[in-house]
Amino acid sequence: MRLGGPCNSKDSPESWVAELKRLGYRAAIFPFKHDADRETSHAFAKAAEEADILLAEVGAWSNPMSPDDNERKQAISFCQEQLALADEIGARCCVNIAGSRGHRWDGPHPENLSQDMFALIVETTQQIIDAVKPKRSFYCLESMPWVFPDSPESYLDLLKAIDRPACSVHFDPVNMISSPQRYFRNADFLRECFRLLGPQIKSCHAKDIKLQKELTVHLDEVRPGQGFLDYEVFLNELNKLDPDTPLIIEHLPNDEEYRLAAEHIRDVAKRLTIPGV
Repeated sequence: MRLGGPCNSKDSPESWVAELKRLGYRAAIFPFKHDADRETSHAFAKAAEEADILLAEVGAWSNPMSPDDNERKQAISFCQEQLALADEIGARCCVNIAGSRGHRWDGPHPENLSQDMFALIVETTQQIIDAVKPKRSFYCLESMPWVFPDSPESYLDLLKAIDRPACSVHFDPVNMISSPQRYFRNADFLRECFRLLGPQIKSCHAKDIKLQKELTVHLDEVRPGQGFLDYEVFLNELNKLDPDTPLIIEHLPNDEEYRLAAEHIRDVAKRLTIPGV
């Protein structure tokens, strides 16, 4: 596997790569969008390739499920442009969540887990992929607790219904741990996710989760090592996949927190004798 995380030093390809190497990262999120100067995008992609830094993902964060027709059309167009960029620079995937029928793009809504929503996700994902027809990259939906895909089973159902080779899996286990049952049995849950989805996983996110004691149920995202996610099982299962599979740390407030997260993941990998993390 290849550990990665955000990098704010993007004044030049050289400074970007130097900072990624200083952090010990072997994978990176591509730092530009489709509207960036093409010469710049290609220069950064080339620098990453020469430094053996894998381009893990291009983000397409938007709401293709928006109830506002104009916002929905703009989001679909944005996803198509970002997928085209990912394919052009050779990133492993272009990733977005499915979206939401509410006005918060990543928030809960009563319709989000309905059959109509499932059908709309299928139709929209097909529309995004068919407009681009990527040859090297994949369009992936990050799992969420309150919209499909919210389980490995619903992910498989979506992949079958979408029926496009360019649609694959972005794995974020914390986003699927949405109950005490999954929380306390997350080792078994992780094994089942990898059993069902493993060969199709293109990129992963590294986070952690903690169940609080207040009623009713409060599950908080925390730094890797500060929660209950079984990182030994996570890394063991991940290590069975393509050795270039990226694991990207995210959502932390500062450089020190990212350093501590990477330190924890590397410590677990060392205990398991997993090389190169």
